[in-house]
Amino acid sequence: METMEQTEKKNQTAAPRRKRGKVILGVAAVLLIGAVAFYLYYHNRESTDDAQIQGHVEAVAPRVAGTVVEVDVTDNQSVKTGQVLFRLDDRDYRAALQQAQANLLAAQAQAKASASDVPITAASSGGNLSGAQAGLQEAQASESLANRQLDVARADYAAAQAAVSQAQANAQNASDNEQRYRQLVAKQEVSQMQYDQIATAAKSAAAQVQAAQANATAAQQRIASATAGAQVAQSKIAQAAAAVRSAASAPQQLAVSRSQQKLAQAKVAQAQAALAEAQLNLDFTVVTAPSDGQVGDKHVELGQRFAPGETALVVVPINDVWVIANFKETQLKLMHAGQRADVSVDAFGQSLHATVNSLGAGTGSVFSLLPPENATGNYVKVVQRVPVKLVFAPGQDLSRLRPGMSVEATVFTK
Repeated sequence: METMEQTEKKNQTAAPRRKRGKVILGVAAVLLIGAVAFYLYYHNRESTDDAQIQGHVEAVAPRVAGTVVEVDVTDNQSVKTGQVLFRLDDRDYRAALQQAQANLLAAQAQAKASASDVPITAASSGGNLSGAQAGLQEAQASESLANRQLDVARADYAAAQAAVSQAQANAQNASDNEQRYRQLVAKQEVSQMQYDQIATAAKSAAAQVQAAQANATAAQQRIASATAGAQVAQSKIAQAAAAVRSAASAPQQLAVSRSQQKLAQAKVAQAQAALAEAQLNLDFTVVTAPSDGQVGDKHVELGQRFAPGETALVVVPINDVWVIANFKETQLKLMHAGQRADVSVDAFGQSLHATVNSLGAGTGSVFSLLPPENATGNYVKVVQRVPVKLVFAPGQDLSRLRPGMSVEATVFTK
């Protein structure tokens, strides 16, 4: 039989063992609970760091050619819709507007006179043959003048083309000099001032090419205008010849008079269209902001010459931004529009709330410059990424966000 002393020793030895077992069971339970919580936490979300802030980048370019005479904004300045960004020299366009106004007044006066001729012709019992013949001679003289103007316009266009070729040759020569001097200044064989002069000459030569091309375009337009004038003169000859043939017939004279009235009315409409175009061109010399935003990529300076459509700066609506997150195709199983998302901005360590707006129409590789062609026999399976658009929830401060910033996006799929 065991003594009381032996039983007490066994109890003292078993107690630490039971205590260690409880500790091990407790640790195992904590690890199991943590593993289950970890699984549940990440099982219902998909994350990626291949994501960026996106926004509208609105290019601002003048719609007419001109030289900058005023710049009203600076880099990164906030602007409002309709705010003046810069102005072009408008003197030529003002002169064109005045010419268009004068042409309209002349056309309206001619239309009024033609309208008054119709009842007079209707009341007349006969025509004046000598007057019709004089009109035919005048129309022929007008045609001759129009043909001479057309010849002059063609000669001007040929000269303008020659000037373009000369300017291009000069620009190429200046560019070659600038490249040679760039190598020399890098070797410190010429001074920086000499290189700057050569570089400036190259830019000036390039600008002269644009000016010569603009002159050639203008000369070509004059050819078109002179051609139209010659066609109008030919039309007048036809009308005058018809008037001669029908000088003895009052009904025929009345028809001619009415035709002239319609022609005069058409000229009024043409002059009104030219006036509206001249007014638009004058208005376009003032370049304004297309929307509220911030100025970026500004490279417009005083004295700079711009061609129509040449970008001068961009306006970025900084409050109208979203996120494009490129998720792996294996992450899209449970993802759909309307799901909640969190966006962590790398630049500020700030987390913003968003919503899945839509999934892309294709993977990024499909819309790349050189899309893959898997039918060539060298197919290698690669997990593709699909762009997902996330829009920010309202009521958040987005003023510090800029297009191009890196973010981490997490979508809660359940």
